Amino acid sequence: MKASSLIRALDERVGGARFLDRAMRKAFNNHWSFLLGEIALYAFVVVLVTGVFLTFFFKPGMKEVVYDGAYVPLRGVTMSEAYASSLEISFDVRGGLLMRQMHHWSTLIFLGGIVVHLLRNFFTGSFRKPRELNWLIGVALFGLVMLNGLFGYSLPDDLLSGAGLRILHGVLVSVPLVGTYLAMFLFGGEFPGQDIIPRLYSLHVLLIPGLLLVLIPLHAVVLTWRQTHTQFREKGVRNHQVSGAPFFPAFIAKTAAYLLWVAGVVALLATVFQVNPIWLYGPYVPSTVSAGSQPDWYMGFLEGALRLMPPWEFTAFGYTVTMSVLIPALVAPGLLFTGLALYPFVERRLTRDRAVHNLLDRPRDVPRRTGIGVAGVVYYGVLWTAGGNDVIAANFHISLYATTWIFRIALLLGPVVAFEVTRRLCLALQERDRRLIEHGVETGLIVRGPGGEYTEVERPLTEEERAVLADPAPKPVTR
Repeated sequence: MKASSLIRALDERVGGARFLDRAMRKAFNNHWSFLLGEIALYAFVVVLVTGVFLTFFFKPGMKEVVYDGAYVPLRGVTMSEAYASSLEISFDVRGGLLMRQMHHWSTLIFLGGIVVHLLRNFFTGSFRKPRELNWLIGVALFGLVMLNGLFGYSLPDDLLSGAGLRILHGVLVSVPLVGTYLAMFLFGGEFPGQDIIPRLYSLHVLLIPGLLLVLIPLHAVVLTWRQTHTQFREKGVRNHQVSGAPFFPAFIAKTAAYLLWVAGVVALLATVFQVNPIWLYGPYVPSTVSAGSQPDWYMGFLEGALRLMPPWEFTAFGYTVTMSVLIPALVAPGLLFTGLALYPFVERRLTRDRAVHNLLDRPRDVPRRTGIGVAGVVYYGVLWTAGGNDVIAANFHISLYATTWIFRIALLLGPVVAFEVTRRLCLALQERDRRLIEHGVETGLIVRGPGGEYTEVERPLTEEERAVLADPAPKPVTR
């Protein structure tokens, strides 16, 4: 049977040829920023491939064993099966350390790609109608990947990740009324218990990846294909049209090359730069905490929130409520994720803009939104930096209490100052654009007039330049 006949027979029975034909001809914008999301997508591919490799050798058990592997400094030390198998992967399995480091680096890049992609969508307004659902899925992906990163980071049961689990246990028990039940449900008993690693393993390799495998295609493919692709304002562009190259062969060649680049960069980082050397930390012992402990970057803002919170607590009805843990553990991430999730609907209500938007904004054209975004970045950045206040104090010979108070003040004032400064910068850039429209572009050529005065020669804007700066955005399609 010829290939064409087989394809025709399949199409007659399952359909899809018409959709596939439209998909191959779908136009994609050529602007570089639209590839930022591809970084996260292809880092996720590397995470999956390396994760499958690691599952062949990792033993998610808390049973105590005496280590007798290749790493001599830890021979004869009693440790959990999880930690012993992690050492075995690192020193006895061919290519195991490379796979471990690629898995770790790709996770860090995965989360970094999500953050950069999310910021690009926020500052350009691509979350507006009809993409609110896609925005919510993106925020959910951010939270799920962050949570899964924490669980995977904890699986080796080393001293550093064990300290993180101790913090997680403290956060759970601080929740009023149900905290002890939550901690018992996750840990299976008193900390650390015998069940936490197997349970985290099931969540890390089954439940959360399953959710990601559903949400990522929905976010990146299904909804994107059903909607008109966004693009920046330029000459001749309309709200219902897309200017760009077709998916096949142009975009598919570009994105395939991007996949190879992401995989190559991850492999290079894993080869050259050491990450998470668990053999230096030793097995987890509940009575021991290493100095200068730092989580992965995506959990740094929670660490900073815990360090900055004053020791507040109160007693009500015979129960002690520890605000010093409850507020940073729930309120700090709650503000971040709730603000991200609700912002499209809040902006739509305040602006009364219910139109369909396929053209993107320049950040300077929406000063308040840009100011709010920068304020959020500063809020996150201050908390993230505060997570290393002890390291900063030790290296710069500053009092730990002084650094803590500096970050507390910065957390309160920083976002407000950032909002106002950003808003004024956006207004100044708008004024600059108006001057360019009125007077043209400065050429750097100085001409002396008959009366002795000096003037600079200015050239008028081209039609393409004027379209970006002056032409109003085409009227949105209302539904």
